[in-house]
Amino acid sequence: MAENDKRRGIIKRRPPKTEKTAVKPAVQTNTVTSNPLKLLVTVVNRSKTEFYADLIQSFDVNLQAVVLAQGTADANMLRYLGLTDTSKVVILSVVQTEKLPDVLYILDEKFKTVRDGKGIAFTIPLTSVIGKLLFGFLSNNKSVVKEEK
Repeated sequence: MAENDKRRGIIKRRPPKTEKTAVKPAVQTNTVTSNPLKLLVTVVNRSKTEFYADLIQSFDVNLQAVVLAQGTADANMLRYLGLTDTSKVVILSVVQTEKLPDVLYILDEKFKTVRDGKGIAFTIPLTSVIGKLLFGFLSNNKSVVKEEK
């Protein structure tokens, strides 16, 4: 049939393309809203390192790093305040956001009541973590972290 149309001089045209308003799929972001994580930074005296690290770990914290630090106040100011020990540690801990109020409350209580246990603590939000297994480990989610065979 197409050959007969060519002989007769009939040209079949394709129907004009209609502009389709294609619905673009929404950009899917991998956000985890059920159990976000934050980095807890705690600065304390070196002599209290083990005490505070163990205290923080009791809140299902799977990852902690301890970094040695030095206070920055000059000697005159330290004598005036009655402080002699400037050796500090910075404890970096990955904590689940839902457990953070309890951790910060306990730290505040210990800063007030423990002898030579003064310190500071603050958090930094973690906006992304690469890998499902790593996130499962950091959030202490045992159902995500499984050994592959």
